[in-house]
Order: sequence, then C-alpha cells, then structure tokens
Amino acid sequence: MTARAIARAVLVAVGLAVVGVGAGLVLVLAVLVAVEAAGVAVTPLRTIAVSLVFATGLGFGGIALLYLRTRDLPVAYVGLARPSWRDALAVGAGYLGSLLLVAVAGAVLMRTDTEAAPNTAAQAGLADPSVLVLLMVASLVIIGPGEELLFRGIVQRRLREALPAVAAIPLASIIFAAIHYLSLAGAPEARIVSISVLVLPTLVFGVVYELTENLVVPALTHGLYNATLFGLLYLTVTVDLPM
Repeated sequence: MTARAIARAVLVAVGLAVVGVGAGLVLVLAVLVAVEAAGVAVTPLRTIAVSLVFATGLGFGGIALLYLRTRDLPVAYVGLARPSWRDALAVGAGYLGSLLLVAVAGAVLMRTDTEAAPNTAAQAGLADPSVLVLLMVASLVIIGPGEELLFRGIVQRRLREALPAVAAIPLASIIFAAIHYLSLAGAPEARIVSISVLVLPTLVFGVVYELTENLVVPALTHGLYNATLFGLLYLTVTVDLPM
C-alpha cells in the first residue's frame, strides 16, 4: 500500500469523524431551538435525550449510511450478522477487559494524583438521576450501535483498507476518543487525560470487531460497558451506604 493511499485513508477517516460530529451538533441545535420556540422548557434531561437521538443516532448513523451510498457499498460492508456463541464470548471478554483496563487506569490516576475531566452528561446525572437511567438504556439501544456503526464499521473499516489491524485499530480508537473532547468539562489538560483513558476500552471494541467481523459484537460490548458505568454512578447517587 502506497503512502498516498494510507494518507487518503487517514484523511477520510478523520473527515468522517468530524463531519459526523458536526452533523450531529447541527441537528441537535436545530431541534433545541425549535423546541424552545414552541415554548417547551429545555431541561438537561431533554437536552441529553435530543443529543442521543439526533447526534448519536441520526447524525452518526446518517453519515455512515451516506458514506456507504457515496461509495456504492452494501450495508454488509460494516459486517452485520446474528451473534454466534463465539461472538457472545467475544462480547463477554471485551466487556470485562474494557472495565478492567479502565479500573487500572483509574487506580493509576488516583495513585499519581492526576486530574481527569468529568463527562458533562454524567455531571447532569449527578444532579438528576433520571438522566443516568436514560443513559443506561440509551447505551444499549443508541450509543453503542450508533457510535460503533460510524467509528468501527466505517472509520476503522476504511483504515483497514490501507493499514494493518495493528495500526488501524489504535488510530480509529484515537479518533473516536478525540471527538469526546467537547463532551468533557474542565481544563484542556484534564480533558486530554480523560481522552487518553477512553482510548483503552475503545481499543478493546476495535479488537473484538477485528476478530469477529461482526458489528453487533463491539456495539453490545460498548453498550454494556457504558451502561455499567452509568449504573454504578446511579448507585452512588441514589443508594445511601453506611459509613
């Protein structure tokens, strides 16, 4: 593969991520403006619900489908199949592996007293636990499928056309983690720390996709991983533990 082909694949991958995020933001802003103009209060819960549907769902999904249509590729390009027992094992291993990696990273951050940036949606959940319930459900039905469709099924798959898996998976993971910069709060240094940690579970999602060639596997792995984190946060907010 020539350097020109590799550079083109990287530029297309980054461009798809940027366009996907941009399209999602435009859709969300348009809907929120329309909702406010209709006299409906724009609460944090409603804002997150709109963001999930119109950014992660329609924005990411729409750009992914538009890319397939532009290249005249079938939906089968991303790899969709009924999960087998092997796929189910990959989901389980990926789920446990991603949680373990993040737990280790969290322990290192605590040990080194390194500050990480909080997620704005999680912050909203601390104030209103119903946000966390929404995010738990959305992790499985919108976040996992929507983000994996674009970033594994399209971005990683496009990179794999020009690069070996050992390069394509980390690169796709970095692109995916980097687009979360806007969803974080705090100083730039803290955001970069959080993005670096986010790369770890994303590597797992990329690996299970590479091994199974079935988009359902990373979508489920990602969804279960996110739902678990939001669920744990929900418990810390709602359950009074004895001191």
